Amino acid sequence: MCSVWHTQQETAMLSGDQNLANEPKHNDLQQPLLTHSPKAKTPYAECSIFSHLTFSWLSPLIAIGHKKQLDLDDIPELSDLDSTKGSFPVLRNKLASDRLVNNKITIFNLVMALIHTTWRDILITAILAVLYTLASYVGPYLIDAFVQFLNGSRDFKLKGYLFVFIFFIAKVVESVSQRQWFFKLQQGGIRARAALVAMIYQKGLTISSQSKVGQSGGEITNLIAIDAERISEFAWYIHDPWLAIVQVGIALIILYLNLGIASLAALVAIGIVILTNIPLGRLQEKFQDGLMKSKDNRMVNTSEILRNMKILKLQGWEMKFLNKIFQLRSIETQWLKGFLCISTAIISIFWVAPSFIAAVTFATCVLIGVPLESGKILSAIATFKLLQQPIYNIPDTISMIAQTKVSLDRITRYLNLNDLDSGLVQTSPCGSSDVAVEIINGSFTWDDLSCNSSLEDINIKVFHGMKVAVCGTVGSGKSSLLSCILGEVSKVTGSVKVSGTKAYVAQSPWIQSGKIEENILFGGDMDRVRYEKVLEACALKKDLEILPFGDQTVIGERGINLSGGQKQRLQIARALYQDADIYLLDDPFSAVDAHTGSHLFKECVLRFLESKTVIYVTHQVEFLPAADLVLVLKSGRIKQAGKYNDILDSRSDFMELVGAHKEALSVIDSININYESENTNVTEKDKAEVKSDDTKVTKGQIVQKEEREKGSVGFSIYWKYITSAYCGVLVPCILLAAIVFEVLQVASNYWLAWASPVSQDEEPPVGGTTLITVYIGLAFGSMFCIFIRAMCLTTAGYKTANLLFNKMHVCIFHSPMSFFDATPSGRILNRASTDQSAVDLTIPNDVGVFAFAVVQLLAVIAMMSQISWQVFLVFIPVITICIWLQNYYIPSARELARLVGVCKAPIIQHFSETISGLTTIRSFHQEQRFQDTNMKLTDAYSRPKLLSVAARGWLTFRVELLSSVVFAFFLVFLLVVPNDTIDPSIAGLAVTYGLNLNILQSSVIWKLCNMENSIISVERILQYTSIPSEAPLVVETCKPNNLWPSDGKVDIHNLQVRYAPHMPLVLRGITCSFHSGTKTGIVGRTGSGKSTLIQTLFRIVEPVGGDIFIDGMNISSLGLHDLRSRLSIIPQDPTLFQGSVRSNLDPLEQYTDEQIWEALDQCQLGDEVRRKEGKLDSAVNENGENWSMGQRQLVCLGRVLLKKCKILVLDEATASVDTSTDQTIQQTLREHFLDSTVITIAHRITSVLNGDMVLVLEQGLVEEFDSPFKLLENKSTSFAKLVAEYRGRSSSSYDSRLRIVSCWLKT
Repeated sequence: MCSVWHTQQETAMLSGDQNLANEPKHNDLQQPLLTHSPKAKTPYAECSIFSHLTFSWLSPLIAIGHKKQLDLDDIPELSDLDSTKGSFPVLRNKLASDRLVNNKITIFNLVMALIHTTWRDILITAILAVLYTLASYVGPYLIDAFVQFLNGSRDFKLKGYLFVFIFFIAKVVESVSQRQWFFKLQQGGIRARAALVAMIYQKGLTISSQSKVGQSGGEITNLIAIDAERISEFAWYIHDPWLAIVQVGIALIILYLNLGIASLAALVAIGIVILTNIPLGRLQEKFQDGLMKSKDNRMVNTSEILRNMKILKLQGWEMKFLNKIFQLRSIETQWLKGFLCISTAIISIFWVAPSFIAAVTFATCVLIGVPLESGKILSAIATFKLLQQPIYNIPDTISMIAQTKVSLDRITRYLNLNDLDSGLVQTSPCGSSDVAVEIINGSFTWDDLSCNSSLEDINIKVFHGMKVAVCGTVGSGKSSLLSCILGEVSKVTGSVKVSGTKAYVAQSPWIQSGKIEENILFGGDMDRVRYEKVLEACALKKDLEILPFGDQTVIGERGINLSGGQKQRLQIARALYQDADIYLLDDPFSAVDAHTGSHLFKECVLRFLESKTVIYVTHQVEFLPAADLVLVLKSGRIKQAGKYNDILDSRSDFMELVGAHKEALSVIDSININYESENTNVTEKDKAEVKSDDTKVTKGQIVQKEEREKGSVGFSIYWKYITSAYCGVLVPCILLAAIVFEVLQVASNYWLAWASPVSQDEEPPVGGTTLITVYIGLAFGSMFCIFIRAMCLTTAGYKTANLLFNKMHVCIFHSPMSFFDATPSGRILNRASTDQSAVDLTIPNDVGVFAFAVVQLLAVIAMMSQISWQVFLVFIPVITICIWLQNYYIPSARELARLVGVCKAPIIQHFSETISGLTTIRSFHQEQRFQDTNMKLTDAYSRPKLLSVAARGWLTFRVELLSSVVFAFFLVFLLVVPNDTIDPSIAGLAVTYGLNLNILQSSVIWKLCNMENSIISVERILQYTSIPSEAPLVVETCKPNNLWPSDGKVDIHNLQVRYAPHMPLVLRGITCSFHSGTKTGIVGRTGSGKSTLIQTLFRIVEPVGGDIFIDGMNISSLGLHDLRSRLSIIPQDPTLFQGSVRSNLDPLEQYTDEQIWEALDQCQLGDEVRRKEGKLDSAVNENGENWSMGQRQLVCLGRVLLKKCKILVLDEATASVDTSTDQTIQQTLREHFLDSTVITIAHRITSVLNGDMVLVLEQGLVEEFDSPFKLLENKSTSFAKLVAEYRGRSSSSYDSRLRIVSCWLKT
């Protein structure tokens, strides 16, 4: 037996600890930077043969689990062979060699590669399966001889004890071989799953942008969450097809020895049963395929909705999108219903198959005159009982083959998608050329099937150290140009050459879950001096002082607990820390305020990156003079290129942008203010942090570890599950049908044993016709019962699955935004996919077969005790020991199952994050690090999974051994009782049932464990049915009239807001009023509380103090839908949903096409949409990825133009558009919202100068609130300084550096 192992601390990603202040690394969102793992290997790898066979190597862990709740720290590391690093290279290399031959991967290739990965396990388990089969047929083979022995045929004195010894040894061999067979199979399945997940993940890292468009994140996530898991589960069934043939062959030999030629009838009957299943199996595969596709579609939409829940709540659309999920679920349940009905038919057929085969066989014996003696009948019955196993397994096997084939097909299609062409960009080391970036005659397209190029005739040459600015109107191809340099866009013609390493800052911030420090280091080693310089350059020090844990603060999913500006500066810091040669910045300054934007440009671009090559996209014209080369793009072409002043003098397309900018500046110039004395630099005072007064608040991370129930699964969980459908009315019907079925089965076998003579010399009590007629009647009765049981079980399971699904989703959609801020979407998706699949398909069967196994076990006990009551002398203590063993084992098994559930979500979350940040990861060449992280997460899931399987083997082996002891004692009792006190036939029948005692007893324990493990999925779903709900959508007693708000006046009194009870105040007592029809601009440094104020207005965040009144009504008394549907907002992050242009503009389907076209024209998108083939039905990809960031913001503008509310909120609504488009949008808003109250958060100062009022926020307090003119009159005001900063940077040329600049341009 192995010694107790010592484990080391596991990574925070998976263990977690709520005391995050002391141990910040203990958090399940820090997975990207796993750096160490337990060094202790599983003792399984070093155990003795005896310890292997008896699972004694697991006893130390079972003991630990009995004493305390198991954590991931207690689980040892996998052996090298079982780890992902051991299995993945084998699968990858095999598939790579197959791809070289066929130029693609087929399902056959994938199957053979998986077999190649696990061939040792397959071979060993095949030998064990044959050994188990031979041992299991020893009993049926000897039963006739044992009955004859009981009838007096005793050749020598110890013959009976020899029978007992052979029976016992056969049972022990059967038990050992089966336990090792099952364990090794699942071990191989877990290894195959790990390799598959790594393969899918690696494909995700290399997939081309074009292929990615056709594969949504939800679909790819399902490959890992469901398909890889299903292939792993198929390991259970891999030997069943050929093993069934072996088992049937041995059974026919035994039947032939007992019944002669009549055994052929049994073969025919078996053939009929199998052939009946072929069309049903095909139907099942069809329904399975449809079920998976519909599930994919639902998960894609669920994932998208969870990512964008904030915008749904702001717009009051959550119920509409919930109904969409319900509609998709309705389609899914149609396939599910068909699948379950087919499964019910198959199960019914195979449950009655043994009785059918027996009836056909015995009827044939009567017809052809084969004498039916009790010993021969009992041997046949025992054989038929053993045939139950392969026969019962056939429907499951066929179902799993169908499901696995679908999963293999889906994975194969994904693996065959095109990878990113590594030859798109010719790369070379930095010192190999004076040219950093060169594109010659380049034409590029995002869609290989389209005739239109996204970029055409691109010719640029950028030397090392140059600063290149890229500008142009919305949709002109600026971001696509950077993507060309990164190699993300397909090249039609030309060449792209890059000399040196690259760093990339995306326009839409991509932030990893984890600590701020880890996001900045991004896999690099800590250089404290450089790190501090980066923080200073990116103006992050002040933010870190405000955050509760500084740079150790854990960032929520997608940077949910950071402002837009903070996320963007964190991205820039990540790029700066990498010390690359070439920096590609995709408009990172639009998301920050004027102060911060000026600071970032000067400190980061002009100073920190002074010697580096920087290509930056910008809409801020004031940043163009500092560039050595300015590229002006229009309609995918470079219209102009050169120095700022040179292009300015040419008076062409560039003037459209600059003219709009100068016109905006003229607004400032029209106000007679002297700025010359202003310090246009961000001073230390500006950057000094005002300490929060809220010092008494207990600090805590916003994202806590995932909930994990403790102790046993409560009876309430089972009760809620079984009583959900029809108040549990079907449960008694299921139990009654199971009991009657077993009674009829016992009665039919009892009838055969009683009505048949022990030998040919005796006269049978009844005739052969009567014998068969009664048996067939009882068989028909049992057939009816099994059909009733199957239908009731399927109906109850189907109804319960839908009820739980609906209840969970209603609760999720009604939960407050704080729930989504603190809950990674992977946790929710795990419940909506994996746990829901278990409730749909697995749990009803697990509950049903457990109840049936208990009934069968009680029948065997009753039969044995009828013959020899003395068996209770052994049976009672054995049952007591078994119960004690189960109670000793179950705490460990339960917590292992829970750890499996908890450890799966991080894999899904990490994969989702990787897909969304793929361009950034590839630009930094971090693919291998992310793959390593994925493999560590996969191993962290496999560890408790493998030990959970082993724990079942540990318990089952011991229970089966004890059952074999009971059976041996029972046989001894039969030997010692006088011959004339028992009927040999009935005693033989009891022995026949007793042969299955060890199987049934272990089956009850096994299925109980299965049920408790699977019921955890119900427990996890029920967790999300008790989420605290946000306020009611509608308050009947306080419904506003249809015209509210008629004036649009907003009054705020002493407003105080914090995001969570354990977090500090963000707004610390704001009081102000926005009068009817006024245009108010809200300005302030990043993180000052601007967006929080808007969220409070929409009650996304509920205030902890103070009130907001709209037209005199306290918004806290209104229903959320009544409030949000009467307000309009263009959010900071422009959000588009997968669908069409029409569905994105009008998701509630309230407007006509004419109204939609009018709104599109007003927001400058009408011509763009008309050029598309589908017009209003043109496709919008997931996240709107086929639209530029600026176009997405214009679509959001179109939404509010359609809605036309009295109160409009603009949260950085024009951050991603050029100045010219911004002016057009502002003019459009002034025309259509003339009488509306407009509240604008803007980093472009010119956007608020034309307003009536300006509100300046600082550290969650009102610093200034007055008209722009009055605030500008006093040069000491913060607003005046902000305007001075903006005006100063806009008029400066920043041309203080001397550099030899060369630019080469071909037109």
